[in-house]
Amino acid sequence: MLNVSRSAFYDWLSRPAKIISENELKLYRTAKRLFKRSRNSLGSRQLSKKLCEEGYIIGRYRTRSIMRKLGLVVTQRQAYTVTTKRKHSDSVADNVLSQNFNPAEPNQAWAGDVTYLRTNEGWMYLAIVMDLHSRRIIGWSISKRMTVSLVERALQVAITLRQPGCGVLFHSDRGSQYTSKQFQSLLTKSGMTPSMSSVGACLDNAVVERFFGSLKHEWLLNVVHLTRESMKQDVEEYIRYYNHERLHTTLGDLTPSNYEKLQSQVSSCA
Repeated sequence: MLNVSRSAFYDWLSRPAKIISENELKLYRTAKRLFKRSRNSLGSRQLSKKLCEEGYIIGRYRTRSIMRKLGLVVTQRQAYTVTTKRKHSDSVADNVLSQNFNPAEPNQAWAGDVTYLRTNEGWMYLAIVMDLHSRRIIGWSISKRMTVSLVERALQVAITLRQPGCGVLFHSDRGSQYTSKQFQSLLTKSGMTPSMSSVGACLDNAVVERFFGSLKHEWLLNVVHLTRESMKQDVEEYIRYYNHERLHTTLGDLTPSNYEKLQSQVSSCA
């Protein structure tokens, strides 16, 4: 049944069992917990960093070995698909951001976009606003309809949370929701400067697209949501995870919330 010889089986049976220390057992349990929390998305590099956060002294190669031993296999990322399209009667703004995704201060440059999410009750659409300084999601809205009101609500949440002054650069693609007179009027009223990606240039809003890719292909992949309400709750959970637990290499292996706290402390000491 096992496709091994009788002698090999009895040889294996007579070997002494390998004893695992308590610390190693705790390490394995922590690795499995962190990997499960990420929904099977942490590679060896990121998992080793999370383990170091937990107090373990461990490198990437040992982490990789542990992942093989525990059968922790990363879910592969899939391609991102563009959702919004421009209404040609609306005017568009220049690409003022010009792929400058690392502003020196918070509330200098925000970026937004819309993506679609599948449930058994039908599609849902998620609009987000990100502060590019910290990569933090500061506003979001989800609805079964992809309307101007969807992106307006996301921006209003961000404005309420941040209370920025005038001069914030808001970058988006050329989707009809963002080029509409209604949304552009909100930007003007809020003292914001619009910026829009070039036609078909997904890299012009790469940071936001990266967030959507992580949401859909690290968190939601192979998860079936029966209702729109369950999808909404899961998106809320991911945004909390993304802002407060997910490490970002661009931020020096900090979470967006911890990066903002650190920058605030540095500013207050200066």
